[in-house]
Parts: sequence; C-alpha cells; structure tokens
Amino acid sequence: MLVNNSYLLKNAFEEKYAVGAFNANNLEQIQGIIEAAVEQRSPVILQASQGAIRYAGLEAIAAMILSMAKNTKIPISLHLDHGTSFEQNVKCLRAGFSSLMFDGSLLPFEENVRITKKIVEMAHPVDVSVEGELGRVAGTEDKFNEEQVKALLTQPEKAEEFVKLTGVDALAVAVGSIHRMRVQKAVLDIKRIRRIREVTSLPLVLHGSSGVTDDSLKKAIEAGICKINVATALNMAFTQGMASSLKNNPNEIDPRKILTVSREEVKKVVEQKIRIFGSHNKS
Repeated sequence: MLVNNSYLLKNAFEEKYAVGAFNANNLEQIQGIIEAAVEQRSPVILQASQGAIRYAGLEAIAAMILSMAKNTKIPISLHLDHGTSFEQNVKCLRAGFSSLMFDGSLLPFEENVRITKKIVEMAHPVDVSVEGELGRVAGTEDKFNEEQVKALLTQPEKAEEFVKLTGVDALAVAVGSIHRMRVQKAVLDIKRIRRIREVTSLPLVLHGSSGVTDDSLKKAIEAGICKINVATALNMAFTQGMASSLKNNPNEIDPRKILTVSREEVKKVVEQKIRIFGSHNKS
C-alpha cells in the first residue's frame, strides 16, 4: 500500500516511535527491506538517493518499489533522499514518488527557503509530502572535529522560521550525527531535538543514523525524531553478505545464490532497526 510520509509520520509523532527510512539501491535491498517490514508488521519508507538513481535509473528503481508496494498490505512510502535541485524533485514526482526532499543545507537560508517552498507548492496539491533540511549533517570524508560539527547544528529559532516560511511536512535536522560512519559511537544533542520539536511541532528527521549509538537513538525518538534514515549499515550488510557467500562458495557462478545471502543480511539489519525504532506492530 503506497502512502506518503505525512501519513506514516503522523502516528509516529503522536505515539513517539520512529519510522525507518531505508536507502535502496537494487532489487535485493528492496526485497530485504520490505520482507523485514512485512514480518515485523511495520510501516516503512524506501528511499532513493541521487546516487541510487544514477546507478539504477529513476524509472527502474521507482518501478521496482511501486510494484512491490502495490502488492503489500503494510503502508510503504517511496521517498527521494537528498534531492539537491527543484528539477530532480519534479522528475521524482512524475515517476510516482509519494514523498520528496530538498536538501538546501549548503545554500544560504533565503535560497533554501525559496526552493523548498516552491517544491511544497508543487507537491501538496497532488498529496505528496515534502521534507526540508536545515543545518548540515557532515560526512566522514569532511574530517571535521567536534567543534566544527557543532557549528553546523540546526538552530531551533531558525528551524521555527524555516517551517513557517516553507510549509514542509517534516524537517531534517543536524543534531550530532555524521553521514557514512561505520561504527556506532555518535551521541546526539537530545536537548536540541526536544527544543526544535517544541518550536516547530513537526516530525523531525535524523540523517546519518548508522553511526549513532542505539541508546542515543532511543532518546532521540522520545525527544521528537520520527523518521530515521539508514544507508551505510545496509550497504555494509549487503557487501559483507556477498563476501561471506563467495568465501564459503568460491566456485559459485550463479549471482542469484550469492545475492540471496546479501538480501538476508540486509533483512536482518532492517528487522533490528525496526525494533530499536519502535515501529514494529504499528502497520
């Protein structure tokens, strides 16, 4: 059942759990994510980044997810992750995405507001939700120290202004996570999350969750995080599954048998995250 993010996040906001937003790059990852969500009876967001779109093709990745969502009883949203232009959002809207995102975190505040609002005005009339971003979540490649990461965090007062000016349905915030971390050691600014929730009254989104400790994730959900993005942890599980399969069966030439292991490893991670996020039995 295809729905938009607003539909999924309304209950999460009220009941203080989070919906997992899992990045999908290929058929096996999509299958693993949906199978895990079905078995856990959890709503789920499948999202495609611009990298995934370049790799698989927009129409192909949309068709795979939309066809599976149509034949699945749990609520599923197809979301654009880190769309960096108005044009990319238009293409995804036309391809059938039920939720969009504009990442204007590198732009001046006024420009971020202008483009985000334009996307909201395009999407809302056709029941498509929009996520905006304020503050910047750094990546491991930036090699920032703790003080530099803190300087990029979302300011609650600016978040309040941004939400009023744009009309977004959810807000991605920078609260201490870092993209592409392979080890869980980041601790989030819970007071900042709580304050942003108070002034915006919107579902908040956490990017870069793979490097955040489970304890910090649970506290963040209690404070107002309703959507949690997961990418690196899935990619690690997928590639480690391939490596294990080839190591145990070095003469195997059937990619289906190799990738079946990868799919199962992705499924295990998704199931684990769903339990941590508290979305099991919420579909």
